[in-house]
Amino acid sequence: MSSSAAARPYAPVLADLVPWTWVRDVALVGMFTVALAASAQLGFPLPGTPVPVTAQTFVVLLGAAALGPVRAGIGAAGFFAAGAVGVPWFAVSSGTTLGYIAGFVLAALVVGRLARAGWNRSYGRAAAAMVIGNVAIYAIGATVLALLLGVGPWEAITLGVLPFLIGDAIKVAAATALLPSVQRFVDRSPNA
Repeated sequence: MSSSAAARPYAPVLADLVPWTWVRDVALVGMFTVALAASAQLGFPLPGTPVPVTAQTFVVLLGAAALGPVRAGIGAAGFFAAGAVGVPWFAVSSGTTLGYIAGFVLAALVVGRLARAGWNRSYGRAAAAMVIGNVAIYAIGATVLALLLGVGPWEAITLGVLPFLIGDAIKVAAATALLPSVQRFVDRSPNA
């Protein structure tokens, strides 16, 4: 690691390479929000659960690591807020995904913060950050699912967590595989 990298108060993320700070931030937050909306449409129902499978967790985890906590948190919150007021971009689910979408905001903040702390520089730590982000999504998602359906904790986990573990493990592996390579590019950039 170079001495200039060691002297930074935080680790740069991919978004830091783009110049024009406020224009960059508005554009990146908007693109992240739209990517979340598009990934909600890439989904399908899963037998035995009212929660559909979507590509959103992949987008949230990878986006948070690339954008950092503030940009990703604002983008995920914007996605949630716009959907809550009627923008038709949530996956069709009779409201059962609302907790997971709220969990996206927490996951974006947590994974983005871990990326700022340098966790996206190795495969092991990147995977750990993604797993922590998924746990945040599951915790809020399953809790809200339990409240909406009037079921206990174990049934909420059976309906809203267990069916998704294999798919989310694949998403974490894919996002993790991309992060250290992207971060090495960021670390070599003179703009970082």
